[in-house]
Amino acid sequence: MLLPIIAEYFGITIDQLMCHSPQLSKDEAERIYTRLAESFAKKPFEEVIAECETLVKRHYSCFRFVWYVALLYRSHAHLAASAERKTQIFQMAIDLCEHIVKNCREPHLLQSTLYFQALYYMQGEQPEKVIKLLCDENKMPLQYCNGGIDNSINSSSLIASQAHRMLGNTEMAMEIEQAEMYNALMTMINSLIAYIRFNFEDFAMAHLAYERAVNLTESFNMRKLYPNNVAHLHYWGARIYQAAGDSEKALEALGKFVDICVNEFFPLTIRGDSFFSKIDSWVAKMDAALIMHNDSTIKEMVKEAMSDFAFDTLQENQGFISLVKKLKENLP
Repeated sequence: MLLPIIAEYFGITIDQLMCHSPQLSKDEAERIYTRLAESFAKKPFEEVIAECETLVKRHYSCFRFVWYVALLYRSHAHLAASAERKTQIFQMAIDLCEHIVKNCREPHLLQSTLYFQALYYMQGEQPEKVIKLLCDENKMPLQYCNGGIDNSINSSSLIASQAHRMLGNTEMAMEIEQAEMYNALMTMINSLIAYIRFNFEDFAMAHLAYERAVNLTESFNMRKLYPNNVAHLHYWGARIYQAAGDSEKALEALGKFVDICVNEFFPLTIRGDSFFSKIDSWVAKMDAALIMHNDSTIKEMVKEAMSDFAFDTLQENQGFISLVKKLKENLP
């Protein structure tokens, strides 16, 4: 009864007063995980399971450790003495995942937990539970429900598509798979553009990144799918060539930039094609989030790009003058 009074006097919690923390450090959690994994190879299965259960009760609010134990259950359930016990171990893992999802607030850990929980359901041939776990009311993966592009490749969406195929929902599965590929493609292009910028002073590396990005955009018809990224790519290509003193290559890249801005930009939108033929509903959610400026604002931004100080030495070049004129005439 005196503990709360003493803790209040010193301005600390009772846990701090007793030198107790329910949380394990990352190193401690990994160390215990490694020890338990080794124990499964050396000790009786049920003995190790009992130790896992004891440790989980002791560190129930240390969600990373709880997740590690769920992984151990999934990885070693095949050692169970019977099929019934194996099913029980899988259910124990699912229960731990549900505890994490309900109470944890760490986004990365939540994402990993949902992924592994979905794997448990797939192993148990319960695709309908996968759809309920990973998808919205329209049965699309939650990562695609708020618009915009997710810059991480999320394998959980591919599990959702597999679940749809198991349930016979082939069209929905194809839509998810195409959206995932499109997402990966956009992420790769954005990463290459960033890599060009980061390696601006290393011409050889920036040039190599630019060439590979151009090949990728041409292979997937990105000029039609989402011209904004391709225009941005050629703008940075022009900058690296101009910085290296190759005005001819700079003008060639600027020519592609201007051509896209004039012929592909407006209305600026995300589109599918004959390959990405199932993504219309997904694209409709993305447009508003990705296209944040109206057409007139975008036109001014394009014109300002040609006024960049990096192209000062081209101001008297006839080819550059022609490109500026083309922009002014076609983007009034």
